[in-house]
Amino acid sequence: MGFLTAGIIRTALEVGLIYGLVALSLFISFSILDICDLSTDGCYTLGCAVGAMVTIAGHPLLGILCAMGAGVCSGFVTAFLQTRLGVQSILAGIIVNTGLYTINLAVMGFSSNVSIFGTDTVFSLFGSLSESDFWKDWSDLILLALILLAVGTFIYWFLGTRLGLSIRATGDSLAMVRASSINPALMITIGLCFSGSLTALAGCLVGQFNKTCDINLGTGMVTIALASLVIGETLTGRGRIPVRIAGVVLGSCLYRLIISIALRLNVPTEAFKLVSALIVAVAIAAPEARKLIAARGRQLSHKRTS
Repeated sequence: MGFLTAGIIRTALEVGLIYGLVALSLFISFSILDICDLSTDGCYTLGCAVGAMVTIAGHPLLGILCAMGAGVCSGFVTAFLQTRLGVQSILAGIIVNTGLYTINLAVMGFSSNVSIFGTDTVFSLFGSLSESDFWKDWSDLILLALILLAVGTFIYWFLGTRLGLSIRATGDSLAMVRASSINPALMITIGLCFSGSLTALAGCLVGQFNKTCDINLGTGMVTIALASLVIGETLTGRGRIPVRIAGVVLGSCLYRLIISIALRLNVPTEAFKLVSALIVAVAIAAPEARKLIAARGRQLSHKRTS
């Protein structure tokens, strides 16, 4: 049996695409708006909890919309704390993330775990479109790829609109935005609501994918998303928006493949947070390391010629 089988790679890509939605969420809040939103963990679980409860009621598609709506509410509260009450972005995220723990428990009926087994999900509905073995094996990945393609296309279109350009300008320079008679508080609110909806969408999809929801599901999700974002931007740079969006998704898939390799190397699950931290550190340090290596190479070349 190979080191990485087709099944392991397929699962890594499926989870990587779901993580890609959270990474795109951080792309909006962190890269575009230049805001450090630490409510990601709680918002991810919120999307899973809301989506799971609506799915159990027999409405998996509606569950996705409800989850995204809940994510919008989470983003609005985070933005309200920042723009109206003057709370720093990091503190606002921590406050919302802490409060969401109780809200998530309440959504789940004050149970720490909810099972969706025996209930139709978007994945089972999509997989039932064909009876072929190929479709049964790859339908989940195809559905997730279509969702990521739709989300990525929408982000590209949205950031090219007048509203999207205003949000990008807000992240670049608040002073310039104010001088242009653009309301920065409104731009931040819209941006964080959009970001929250993507995070909650990812949570809803992972709940329907795994057919379970756990109160601790989102723990460390901001680190995973940051790792994916940093890997993607390290690979593609800060060029045109379509390239950056594709890079974020690619970084998410690469991150999950690295975790799969770690699993195959029998790295204990307790060490995965350390692995994630190392991945982030290496990805962040890579551009500077390349500069140092290039500078050292020029020094050596200069010594040889002289």
